[in-house]
Amino acid sequence: MPTFRALVLHEEGGKVVPRVEAVDEARLPPGEVTVAVECSTLNYKDGMILQGLGRLVRQYPHVPGIDFAGTVERSDSPEFKPGDPVILTGWRVGETRWGGYAEKARVPASYLVRRPEGISARQAMAIGTAGFTAMLAVIALERHGLTPGSGDVLVTGAAGGVGSVALALLSRLGHRAVASTGRPEQRDYLTGLGAAELIDRTALAAKPSRPLDAERWAGAIDAVGGTTLATILTQLKYRASVASCGLAGGSDLPATVIPFLLRGVNLLGIDSVMCPHDERAEAWQRLARDLPLDRLDRMTETVALAELPELAPRILAGATRGRIVVDVCA
Repeated sequence: MPTFRALVLHEEGGKVVPRVEAVDEARLPPGEVTVAVECSTLNYKDGMILQGLGRLVRQYPHVPGIDFAGTVERSDSPEFKPGDPVILTGWRVGETRWGGYAEKARVPASYLVRRPEGISARQAMAIGTAGFTAMLAVIALERHGLTPGSGDVLVTGAAGGVGSVALALLSRLGHRAVASTGRPEQRDYLTGLGAAELIDRTALAAKPSRPLDAERWAGAIDAVGGTTLATILTQLKYRASVASCGLAGGSDLPATVIPFLLRGVNLLGIDSVMCPHDERAEAWQRLARDLPLDRLDRMTETVALAELPELAPRILAGATRGRIVVDVCA
């Protein structure tokens, strides 16, 4: 039986130990489609899995990697044929079943999306779950009335993966994007992606002292949560919305219902993991159309499988920038 290279996690002495190994193809999980993986990526959740945090993985040995892009090698589904370029994000791949930190993956056909023309496998993974989530957030804001010229649109955690792609998208779509960050040294990076203004994250981090503040934001994409999200709710303009897609600052929400009752604001939850297939396809087509690929390349670095264990604690600490693509063959 053929083998392939993979980053395999083992549980040894109560700790998660990663090793790059040759794996027998017969060990791949069931599924209609086998994919020759070209690239994967590093997301916050990948960092947690690589560090053995959150009990996201219950069974070892395990191949992590919640995203991958590649080419169909074999298919028992009429939806795909060998040679088709495909993308996978979410569906708890890399958690409950083997994922993309490997040269091969096998999944149900319903988990896959065709890679849009004009986007390479590397670019698809430079987008990955983080960029896909940012696109879902932009679409949700648009459906709730956000239009260019409505006013400032806030992006929190702006130097991270979601924030970086959100800035590039919003500015390309004609919005005035404001980047919230705790890393002022990233000013040139953030303005290069399209940020019209930077604010220090501490301005949003304190628990709101009153239920309503001055109206400022025509919309917001928040990857932080906690008191930051609570503060954003008090500062949204009348009938404006915030798309919530992360909890780097905590899962509690110390807020009141008053912004909802007196300003009619909207709190939009963004879930990229179990997002329906039609919405996925729409988001990827929008990314192909609306995301400036030169800015995507500017926010991306490429690493090898063996480098991932060292990067995991960095992404969890907020010490990485933009997007990290994993060349699974390197």
